[in-house]
Amino acid sequence: MIYLSQMLGNPVYDLDGERIGRVNDLGIATGEVFPRVTSLAVEGPGKTPFMISWRKYVGSFDDEVRLKVVSTDIRFSYLQPNEVLIARDLLNKQIVDTRGMRVVRVNDLKLSDTSSSQLRLLGAEVGVRGILRSLSPAFERASLKIARVFGKSIPERIIAWNYMDLVERDLSNVKLSVSHKTLDELHPADVADIIERLDPRLRGQVFAQLDDEQAADAMAELDDDQMAAEIVGDMEEATASRMLSEMDPDDAAELVSELDYDKAEKLLRLMGVQEQKAIRQLLGYREDTAGRIMTSEFVLVDETGTVDDAITALRGLDENFESVRYVYTKDEEGRLAGAVSLNDLIVHGGQTVLSDIAESELVVASPDDDQEDVAKDIAKYNLLAMPVVDDARKLLGIVTVDDALDVMEEEHEEDLQIAGAASRDGDGSRGGHDLVWLLRNELWFAFWMLGLAALALVAGTNGASDTTLLHALALPVAVIAANDSISYVTNFFLGYDPDDEDAPSLLGFTIKGLGLGLLFSALVLLVAGGIKAALFASGLGAYDPSFHGFASAAVSVMASFLCAPAYLTILRVRDAKNLETSGLALQATAMAVAIVVYAVALACLPGGLGA
Repeated sequence: MIYLSQMLGNPVYDLDGERIGRVNDLGIATGEVFPRVTSLAVEGPGKTPFMISWRKYVGSFDDEVRLKVVSTDIRFSYLQPNEVLIARDLLNKQIVDTRGMRVVRVNDLKLSDTSSSQLRLLGAEVGVRGILRSLSPAFERASLKIARVFGKSIPERIIAWNYMDLVERDLSNVKLSVSHKTLDELHPADVADIIERLDPRLRGQVFAQLDDEQAADAMAELDDDQMAAEIVGDMEEATASRMLSEMDPDDAAELVSELDYDKAEKLLRLMGVQEQKAIRQLLGYREDTAGRIMTSEFVLVDETGTVDDAITALRGLDENFESVRYVYTKDEEGRLAGAVSLNDLIVHGGQTVLSDIAESELVVASPDDDQEDVAKDIAKYNLLAMPVVDDARKLLGIVTVDDALDVMEEEHEEDLQIAGAASRDGDGSRGGHDLVWLLRNELWFAFWMLGLAALALVAGTNGASDTTLLHALALPVAVIAANDSISYVTNFFLGYDPDDEDAPSLLGFTIKGLGLGLLFSALVLLVAGGIKAALFASGLGAYDPSFHGFASAAVSVMASFLCAPAYLTILRVRDAKNLETSGLALQATAMAVAIVVYAVALACLPGGLGA
């Protein structure tokens, strides 16, 4: 087995031993499971590039390439439509691993010398071995030996060619393999995951390879609304409009709402009348309400109809119609009367009247209801869909269980962010982000170090460095208490809705926070006094300025819990404006305030930093 990195730059000699250049690239025909190398790209004298047929001219290719003919007998060739240059088109590029449903970067390419004169491409090296080898084969060997000394291994990570898909070439013209699963055969959710991991400049190219229905399904699965809007913004208007027409109305409305007004209007005007009307109706409702996430595609029949009538209505639906969970019935005045599950339609005879088998005690929502409340009710009552009705009980739409799950997942992510927890994004490993992980999970330690550095600087300037160590021991108390105060705030925010009648008032929250602050501060002073009594024979009442750090920490603790109502107000105001708030930023703010209060208190006490 050899690698592309080992071949690039090798000298090329003709039959007489005359050097005609060096290896610049290799061309392959893409229509095979493990494609043959068909062309040799050479950089000739004066860095002039040319290409020759591998089969006709290459005799051997060890550390150097030897041709079968003299240089005067060489005839140049050209890259064919079904060929790619693997160094130019694959090396250091992003590819899609269609088996692992992920995006990877090609660090090297593995080749198999099936005969003395033939090469085949086996796959792409996407691990660290490829990077080490590209730097130097000797460096790779040395790294492997060092790893073995420590009982570790650096395995190859090869993605076979038949599980690779290019994203920077026209996939309609380049067929990588007749046996592998291509992008347009993947589940829309997998395509969406792949697109989210691609470089921004490549996302549109992937969408260009999908037909309107596939693109619509993948677009609906994207978690990042801003990313989806950017992709649509870069599409041709006619293409984007057709894709929106293929999407469910609620998904299309959500996407259109992220576009600027002029772009959205152009796309809507290009759509069919029915699709445009459905999307505009949904856009008329406020964000984060049942009306905004409901779909206007549902099946509604007269309650006096029969099971056969309902089945006929189902058979007449368009193939792109929203998945049907229930058939809804209406009375003579058009009001929602009941719902019949598909199971009931199957079980009962064709002439059974729908009103006899319909569930009339329905849990319904108003279009202005909060989407989170609707999602919770769907989960509470084990519904597959919840009807949304107006004041006259006319059916406006339905919120399906998949939309409810999306809402709950979105709310959960926001709650985790406010609480300062890590997001689920990524592959679940920290990899090269250990420092970020440490700062996220041990933020108090970072602020302690920063505060300690500032403390040492000020103390050294004032000639009070002898007490800096004891002050440094007290500083973490202030920082950790600030972090705990934010936990108190976020737990209250996530646990109680301000509109809930049973929720404690802001005054009650403030009084409880004041009590916690007093308790925590008293505990700090009590522990500090105990330490002082144990270390010094002078007793608890003796005056010792070296322990003023703990008194300052107690003041800082009290200040942190006094600021809790302000932090809670910030969270609620931003939430009312649909603005995200980072729990990490809130923690950092509270810790910074705590350090400032600690420093000010320490400077004001006799014998402190101000001495």
